[in-house]
Amino acid sequence: PKPKRQFGCGQVVGLMLVTAILSAGAMFWWAKRYLYAKELAPVALSTQEEQVLERKLTRLEEAAIGNVPKAPAEGQVLETADQDPDAEAYSEEDAVREIELSERELNALIAKNDPDTAKRFAVDLSKDLVSLKVIVPVDENAPFMGGKTIRIKAGLGVGYEEGQASLVLKGISLGGIPLPSAWLGNLKGKDFIEEFGEGGGFWKQFSDGIEYLEVQDGRLKVKLKE
Repeated sequence: PKPKRQFGCGQVVGLMLVTAILSAGAMFWWAKRYLYAKELAPVALSTQEEQVLERKLTRLEEAAIGNVPKAPAEGQVLETADQDPDAEAYSEEDAVREIELSERELNALIAKNDPDTAKRFAVDLSKDLVSLKVIVPVDENAPFMGGKTIRIKAGLGVGYEEGQASLVLKGISLGGIPLPSAWLGNLKGKDFIEEFGEGGGFWKQFSDGIEYLEVQDGRLKVKLKE
């Protein structure tokens, strides 16, 4: 029989060096990605996309304050000394109660309202899941990670079945490492509406006001009840 091949000292040392280099590279990549996370690039819509979003927001605004008064007929006086041109009679007739927003539109709204927040916060939409990415600067006096910028991710399952909306915490990861449920108050896998909505309050009212809720790849659809 042929003698078994054995590793020599040089081969062992070489293997140790390769392992050390790979480990160092992995640690460097992890630290650069999660401990020295760069700011996010705010979403900027094109002119056409901006116009589409503005039309959606205008429809929502009109639904919130009632329909915009119809244009006066030919020969009809628009206003008199006794009329306020800014006053409008409230009406919910033909009001728009449904809106559909894309992932880009949501992130563009964040950037429009607060550009600084958009550099540290982003939303991702996938099938029945809303994922949040947050870049958090740590105070310099904090232990271990003081002065660093860490990346936090969270997942929220979103659904609507049998007339009931559901918001389930899928998990939160810190630096790419999922946190245990005990550290999250044992809320991992729990439905916020079912958990906190029994006694009324915000979550109960939120669910009762929704007629339809769906999250698709890159899109969010919401329809409100009357």
